[in-house]
Amino acid sequence: MNPANLLNRSGRSLSAFWIARDARERTMLAVAATTAALGLFYALLIGPALTGRDQLHKNLPELRQQAAQLQALSKEAEAISGKSAPQVAAISEESIKTALARSGLKPQSVTLTGDLVKVQFAAASFAGTLEWLDDMQKTARLSVVEANITALAQSDMVNATLTLRKL
Repeated sequence: MNPANLLNRSGRSLSAFWIARDARERTMLAVAATTAALGLFYALLIGPALTGRDQLHKNLPELRQQAAQLQALSKEAEAISGKSAPQVAAISEESIKTALARSGLKPQSVTLTGDLVKVQFAAASFAGTLEWLDDMQKTARLSVVEANITALAQSDMVNATLTLRKL
């Protein structure tokens, strides 16, 4: 069926319905239709807009605070980006042995090959070893590539072979 034909037929039947009503009924139907249209208009457009506006007024102080925090973080990031990263000294066998001595560790051997460092411990303190690894990560930017650690019968004592790589 053609949509224009269907619309024309509906219009004729509505017109016939309207003519069949007396003046008082027409007035009451017009008032009811207007009331329904206004209620629908309010429910679909005005009510949600008012609710959304109220919600935005409640959230506005929090959003302003977040905006201020973002601006402060942005300024801090700008200040930090202007600074250059601290230069890390070249790794040498001597610097590694010095760091080991600061942690109270005596290595069995220290081997330096390219950007890899291999350190072997015999009966070393586990806590001291961890402290030294932390120091190496922070100061020399070395990270553990491979670790072979064996606990000894004595408390806090281990045999360890560690391979470290420059980041």
